[in-house]
Amino acid sequence: MATILSFIILIISIIAHEVSHGYAADAQGDPTARLAGRLTLNPLPHIDLMGSIVIPAFLVFSGSSLLFGWAKPVPYNPYNLRNKRWGETLVAGAGAATNLFLAFIFGLIVRFGAATLPPAAISLAVTITFVNLFLGIFNLIPFPPLDGFTVLRSALPWHLASGLNRFEQKMRGAGILSLLFFLIIFSYIFVGPFFNFVLWLFGLITGVSA
Repeated sequence: MATILSFIILIISIIAHEVSHGYAADAQGDPTARLAGRLTLNPLPHIDLMGSIVIPAFLVFSGSSLLFGWAKPVPYNPYNLRNKRWGETLVAGAGAATNLFLAFIFGLIVRFGAATLPPAAISLAVTITFVNLFLGIFNLIPFPPLDGFTVLRSALPWHLASGLNRFEQKMRGAGILSLLFFLIIFSYIFVGPFFNFVLWLFGLITGVSA
């Protein structure tokens, strides 16, 4: 039951992450996502079979230390953004910011509600906190197509970002293979220290020793 709950929370958190990109763009004058009907938490317009179901299910039900997935990208037009210098940075960072905000809010519920709320509610808040904390920090890794790379590229001056642009195009040209290569390398080398770092932050927010 706990595993199924974790899977559902992971999917919802992935969708909230993606929708926030569209809201950030819409707030800056780009209606593309809104006109496409993508500013909704209804999962149906966002579900990607591989990224929202197959890979998250495999990771959760196999007991992997890695929590990851993706929804269909919310469309936006960077040329419509009012803030030409920082607009794309804000849109790219909105997904991770949303996950981290949810982690912080539900983490405080765990910290201050343990004495008054039912154990089932605290258990739910614990799962939401950890999943969103993991997703938020993971997506800030500066490797395409993760948001951290877009944040870094769009925040740099053009003459410094051009090299990253070329690198991103090469990675995107390789399609899902580049992402799978990154996930394999990350799983074998970095997931242990990364997981421990997330656990440390989790304890810092919730006051719960993991």
